[in-house]
Amino acid sequence: MAQSLGHVDDGQQAALEALCRAAETEMTGRLRDGVSPEDCGPAFVLGCAWVALAGLAGGQYGGGTEFTAGSVTIREADCVQDRERSAALRLQGETVLGPYLKDRGFLFRGVEG
Repeated sequence: MAQSLGHVDDGQQAALEALCRAAETEMTGRLRDGVSPEDCGPAFVLGCAWVALAGLAGGQYGGGTEFTAGSVTIREADCVQDRERSAALRLQGETVLGPYLKDRGFLFRGVEG
């Protein structure tokens, strides 16, 4: 499914498959207690696909402000766009799976008064 959601070159296929497996493992571990991937229906596969594409988008270029290979030059601005795209794709996956995931980053405690 991930390949149909984003532009994936033939050379990226193996990496995408590995990222899909990793996304499945990660998202399964983040499901609320008592919720299985099957309980999420098609949202589970879709959410994992978005997370896998985020990994693919975020891992395309290394550090440095400029990198040249042959006639192609990648500048820091390109890397920033990749990180932003990666973050947006991950957010999309987490939003799709949101109703099924454990709460993260928020804790409400009552204060006796």
